Amino acid sequence: MRNFHNYIRRLILTVVDFFYFPFKRIMPLQTYRYAACGGFNTLLGIVLYFVAFHYIFIHETVHITEQFALKRHIASDFLFSFWINFPIGFYLNRYVVFQESKLPKRIQLFRYFVVLCGSIGINYFCLKLFVEIFKIYGPIAKILTAIIVIAFSYISQRNYSFKTTKEGVY
Repeated sequence: MRNFHNYIRRLILTVVDFFYFPFKRIMPLQTYRYAACGGFNTLLGIVLYFVAFHYIFIHETVHITEQFALKRHIASDFLFSFWINFPIGFYLNRYVVFQESKLPKRIQLFRYFVVLCGSIGINYFCLKLFVEIFKIYGPIAKILTAIIVIAFSYISQRNYSFKTTKEGVY
């Protein structure tokens, strides 16, 4: 399994770093890797959201139980795309973007989850605001929301979840 992990990590780094040259003058490698990995994961999330919104949750209200229901645009995100994006995002951040962090994996995972909870709150608020108040079409609202969440997430992941000192240890 470790050989498979190392192969996947090297493959991702090779592909991502291959396209770094044009961006070398405008951003550091770590920021570029975050943008590339985050962009991929965000795009994957948007595609998964679109699929769930159009093909899985086809009714306007999704009834989880008799007392609990979610709107379709919320269910598409939190009941489907989140559960795929979370582990992929953690893997990419831990093994591709913030490799120099020497924090134990469990600490990183916990902190990543804490930041993710903040992102979920922002995501939920923005989706509700854009779709229900501003009446923006769900997938477009998801894209706008993603931009806001990405900015929050990068700053939080860099300065909290995978924080390092100059020596590489928090």
